[in-house]
Amino acid sequence: MNDNPFTELPAALVQEVLERTDEISQTLLHSFNDIKDKKAGWRAQLVEKDIIQKDANLPLVPIPTCSGVDGALAIERLLAIDLVAVGAVAIEGLTPPSETRFWPEPRHLIYVDTEAHEAETSSILRGLMIGMELQLAQNAPHEVVFLDGSLTTPTIFFNQALNKLESAPNLKVSAELIKTIRAYLEAYKEILTARRSDRYWVAMPKYTTKREIGEALKWPEAYDDRGLLSTILEAGEYTKPISSKPPKDPWHINTKPVKTDDSAEVKKLAQEVTNLLNGVHVLYYRPFTWLPALRLELAQSIAQTPARLNTVLTGIKYQCGSPAIMEPYPLYMADRMVKHLAKSVPAFRQIASQRLAENYQGDIGEIFISLHGYRTESGV
Repeated sequence: MNDNPFTELPAALVQEVLERTDEISQTLLHSFNDIKDKKAGWRAQLVEKDIIQKDANLPLVPIPTCSGVDGALAIERLLAIDLVAVGAVAIEGLTPPSETRFWPEPRHLIYVDTEAHEAETSSILRGLMIGMELQLAQNAPHEVVFLDGSLTTPTIFFNQALNKLESAPNLKVSAELIKTIRAYLEAYKEILTARRSDRYWVAMPKYTTKREIGEALKWPEAYDDRGLLSTILEAGEYTKPISSKPPKDPWHINTKPVKTDDSAEVKKLAQEVTNLLNGVHVLYYRPFTWLPALRLELAQSIAQTPARLNTVLTGIKYQCGSPAIMEPYPLYMADRMVKHLAKSVPAFRQIASQRLAENYQGDIGEIFISLHGYRTESGV
């Protein structure tokens, strides 16, 4: 018998997890049975209040061209410096049969550089990342453009990033954000207004805890709207668009750290953007039985125009034709592609180390020690 407890620790951990599965399964079973018993009543509430709508009742529209945008960041923590990378990619979706134009390749934006050690780098990189996503979404020539996350996410990321500039003004990424923030806010404003009749932007967060419908109908707090509506809505049904619930504190983007010639214009754009967030509309759509209810966040000008709304729903239905992909195809592909950014940074470091070693006149051991990587931080 082995008396060393360390050799038995993994097996003990596995056994404890297995012993917990029965209890957890019973808890989940109780939860699912509770939803099953109440589902008919909840659906009756939605029907009575005319919240459930059918996509078949909307005006007929042609299948639109679509694309999806997503971004990622990575920080390679080295002994002497940090290697930072941030990028975004736009992917064309499945092309409608009648479409003869093609995007020849994915479009992308990228920023790679070295930085001094600084804890605030990741927050500023997130501001760059979301700004790149907005720019690609603004410039994509497709009728429907899917964005990963919520329409309020850019405001949160921009505000966090700009707040961090005050404590890290000397970072290169700080200078890059100050240089590009106006263009980012202009793209954000265009997406939130969506005035053009041939352009439709829709944000689709994968994970959400929002309960606009649940709170209005007094549903249990333990369940979020998307979770319940995934069992209540039938294929081809969506909920009537409603205004998103505003936060307790007003939306705000701190533009004080931006001290440039166009700082007044940046401040004005930030105010316009935060005002437009009050007009964001939300709905849930379940195009097929094999998909959960999808949360859509749209500009008011799209949500309140039936033909424009159906263009978005038709685009989603056409891009969600496979049960293996639980989101629109271009958004899925953009996510899969951009996640490789973090994996590429260590390889980039290794190549840079080799080139430095070839040209360095001192002890090359100093290079490899200084560029020794401890960990890679990533985010999307």
